[in-house]
Amino acid sequence: MGNEAAEPTGTPPFARIEWLIGWRYLKSRRREAFISVIAWTSFLGIMIGVAALIAVLAVLNGFRTELLGKFLGLNGHILVQPTSTPFTDFKEVQERFAKVPGVNYSIAFIDGQALASGPSGASGALVRGMSGDDLSHVELVATNVKQGSLANFDATDGVAVGSRLAQSLGLRLGDPITIVTARGNVTPFGVTPRTRSFPIKAIFEVGMFTYDSSFVYMPLAAAQAFFNQDDRVTAAEIFVTDPENVDAMKPLIIAAAERPVYVSDWRVRDSTFVAALEIQRNVVSMIVALIVIVAAFNIIAGLTMLVKDKSRAIAILRTMGATRGSVMRIFLIVGMAIGIAGTLAGLGVGLLLCYYIEEVRQFLSWVFNTRLYPPEMFFLAKMRADVHIDETCYSVIMALVLSFLATIYPAWKAAKLDPVDALRYE
Repeated sequence: MGNEAAEPTGTPPFARIEWLIGWRYLKSRRREAFISVIAWTSFLGIMIGVAALIAVLAVLNGFRTELLGKFLGLNGHILVQPTSTPFTDFKEVQERFAKVPGVNYSIAFIDGQALASGPSGASGALVRGMSGDDLSHVELVATNVKQGSLANFDATDGVAVGSRLAQSLGLRLGDPITIVTARGNVTPFGVTPRTRSFPIKAIFEVGMFTYDSSFVYMPLAAAQAFFNQDDRVTAAEIFVTDPENVDAMKPLIIAAAERPVYVSDWRVRDSTFVAALEIQRNVVSMIVALIVIVAAFNIIAGLTMLVKDKSRAIAILRTMGATRGSVMRIFLIVGMAIGIAGTLAGLGVGLLLCYYIEEVRQFLSWVFNTRLYPPEMFFLAKMRADVHIDETCYSVIMALVLSFLATIYPAWKAAKLDPVDALRYE
C-alpha cells in the first residue's frame, strides 16, 4: 500500500457547518471592508437589475395595453368600406351586421379633414359625423365627457370636441367653433371651401393626446350636409367580442353586407404601430437585462477576491479534514446568498415601482424640473404598469440562474486551492 493519504470523506453536502462558515464569510469585519463593499455592490447590482427589468417590462406592457385599448375603443375592430356604389344603404347593412354572431355593434360614420379655429388660433382637426346612438357605443368618449352632455346629440347642431383642442383654441362649453373644409360648394370655377360655426355641446377627454387634441364629433345629418355627402356615409366600423379572432369574422361580415365592400381589420390598419411596439419592447428588455448580467460579473469578482482573501482559512479547513466539495459548497452558498437576496429585494422593489409608477414619474419630473413621459410623444396622459406573472417569473429565474453560474468558477478555484501552497506563501 502507498503512503498517500486518502481524500477525507467530510461532512454530508450542505451540512450545517458549511452554512455557518458561508454566513461568517458574508459578515463584514473591519479589515475585510473592501470584500464587504464588493459583496454589497453585487447585491445592489442584482437588486437594481431585477427591479429595472420587472418595472420596464411592466411599463411597456401597460403602454401597449393602454394604447391598443384606446385605439380599439375609438376605432372599430373591422372596417367596412364601399367599393363600387355609395354607402347609402348603411342602415340596412348595419341591421344585418347586428345579426352576425360575435358582433357587438356597428357604427356608420363620415370622416373629414378640416381646420378648426377659435379665439386663440386654429388647428387641424378630424371631424367624424355619426348618430347619437352610435356615439353612445364609443364608450371612451361617452363615459369621459368632462363638460356638457351628449344627450339629444342628433337634435342639435352642437358638436363634441376634445379637451386639448378646446383649450388650444381658447374655447369653452357653449362657444362656437368655426370649422373649414375644402369639400365645400361646387361652382363653375371649382370646389370652394365651406366654413360654418357649430356650438360646443360637450367636451370629452379620453386621455390620449391624439384624440383629445384633434377629434370633433358631429351629428351625422350635419356632417352629411357639411361635407356634401347627402344621405351616404364614408364607412362602417364593427366592434366584435374577440378582436383577436377577426380573421374568422371577416367572411361573415362580407356575406352579411350583401353588397360590394372592402373589409380590413385593426391589425392591418395599425400593423406598423403594433410591430413598432413589439420591437421597442424586445430591444429595451434586452438592454435592461444586461444590467443583471453585469451584476452577475460583480459576483464573480467579489467571490474571486474573497477566495484570495480567505486562502489561509481555506488551507486550514482543508488540513482539518474539509473536502474539496465542502469548500466549493461553502463559496456556492456565499454567492447564491448574494444572488437570492438581491433577486428577492429586486422583486420587491420592482413590484413597488410598478404599483407607484405614476407617482414616481411625477416625483422625478418635479426633481429634474422636466416632463417625463410627455403626452405629445407617448399619446397617453398617465403612465401605467401591467405586471405579467410569466415575465416576472422569467426575470427572477434568469437572475437566479445567472447568480448560480457566476458562483461556479470562484467556488471551483477555492476548491482547487492547494493548502500547502496557501500556507507557504501566507
